[in-house]
Amino acid sequence: MELTNRKLCKDFVLDMESLPLWIRLIIHMLRIWLYVYDCLSNVLYGLFSPPIARLERSERIKARPMKNAGSPWCNVDGPVREDFPGKDTVDKLFTHAAKLYGDKAALGTRELLEVYEEEQPDGRVFEKWVMGKYKWESYTEIHDKIGRIASGLKNIVRNDCRAVIFAETRADWLITVLSLFRINVPVATVYATLGEKAIIQAMNETEATLLVTSAELLTKISRVRKKIPKLRWLVYFRPLQPVKKISNMDIIKEQFENVVSLDELKTYENKAPEVSPAKRDDTAMIMYTSGSTGTAKGVIITHYNMVSSVAGLGAGISIIRDTDTYIGYLPLAHILEVTAELTCLIRGCRIGYSNPSTLQDRGAKIKPGTYGDCWALKPTLMAIVPTIVDRIFKAVTDEILSSPPVVREVFRLAYERKRTRYQQGYYSSFLDRTVFKRTRCLLGGKLRGILSGGAALNPEIQRFMNICMCCPVIQGYGLTETCAAVSIADVNDLSTGSVGPPVRCSQILLREWSEGRIAPFILPYS
Repeated sequence: MELTNRKLCKDFVLDMESLPLWIRLIIHMLRIWLYVYDCLSNVLYGLFSPPIARLERSERIKARPMKNAGSPWCNVDGPVREDFPGKDTVDKLFTHAAKLYGDKAALGTRELLEVYEEEQPDGRVFEKWVMGKYKWESYTEIHDKIGRIASGLKNIVRNDCRAVIFAETRADWLITVLSLFRINVPVATVYATLGEKAIIQAMNETEATLLVTSAELLTKISRVRKKIPKLRWLVYFRPLQPVKKISNMDIIKEQFENVVSLDELKTYENKAPEVSPAKRDDTAMIMYTSGSTGTAKGVIITHYNMVSSVAGLGAGISIIRDTDTYIGYLPLAHILEVTAELTCLIRGCRIGYSNPSTLQDRGAKIKPGTYGDCWALKPTLMAIVPTIVDRIFKAVTDEILSSPPVVREVFRLAYERKRTRYQQGYYSSFLDRTVFKRTRCLLGGKLRGILSGGAALNPEIQRFMNICMCCPVIQGYGLTETCAAVSIADVNDLSTGSVGPPVRCSQILLREWSEGRIAPFILPYS
């Protein structure tokens, strides 16, 4: 069974001659049954969902040059810059979405019911969580909360304020940033996992005067405070663990002119702040690159950059519906997650928050015997990076490898059968509802689409995810400098290893790289 080039996958292939006779009979009968079933179902597919039409959608030309092959390339469906005419800043965009979707659920956070410590055989102690249900806030409630926080912020900061947010992914992160946009304060983002040296560099380079962080990170901030002289104000999120106290708050208050919690800001009256609203060309965010080619650099992103990126990504991922549920767990300090969440939010989707440690049932912080966030939320849309894909791949392969030989052979047969039919343009509804139901449930069982970004995805693992999760798994390519949006594969594309055509808000110009011996293709991209 050729899943990937990983050595682990060789263990899936069993010698049929070494299997007991009863297993070989079962597999042989199942193979015959699937053949008959496919023959009958192919008649129906030919009438109502012709595979040739699906293949044509997959193979259609999706990009063209503006003039000739040496000119910039664009999407064949034409340009798109805004989702809603005139809504050219992020604040205007969300305000419009709040009016459209009103009482519909917008942002959700899962309750943390209990925390206990589990001692490992080697003596280490790990923290385990018992989680409850998701609690939701509507678009109207979020919009009102943004207004209150914006009013509170305006009372404690000056007009020339520059903010930096140093916190993990959560609803408060997005709400606070939207509140800062409301009063036209640019926001720099810093990864919550960065070391002290990188934190100092980012905050000093951006000349930040306001710091937004979480209670869990206050100790780290206290240690570096003296090396960031321009910081004056501090806003912090309450601890994720309700009973957890902030031990060093007295020291923190001595280090800043004003220290307030986000909960305090929510008590202010929701009234329009006396400030000039942001314009389309004003700076919205300063996001730092990964530093893969040297020192991390801050990239200035305007409001219109973000508005256009959201419009382009939304047009590229055409399956998004206002009934969808997106799971947010990737770092919001990364442009991929910010644009993905805004793209979903302004289209009426609800976003449930998670983190890599609680994402799956086998997550590092999930108490054994309880469910991870995917099972509790049952998302329909998800963004992933190759690191997360590797974890999912390992979870599936470990379960199959630990299964009895008959289960492994049934899985192998089903995988090969579905893969063949998929490449021919056919669906495999029966296998999706039976063999792959269990693998699909690893991510909640309801996924309709997965977007991979951040790094290249192994084509075979992409196909593995596509088959086992029973939904399109598409790749995109982008940079912090391009506000994430460069290209994204079409959801109808049945191939793997492609990042697709330019998104409809972008144009791509290919130049020869003589040192790397790479030249642009002359033939149209398909």
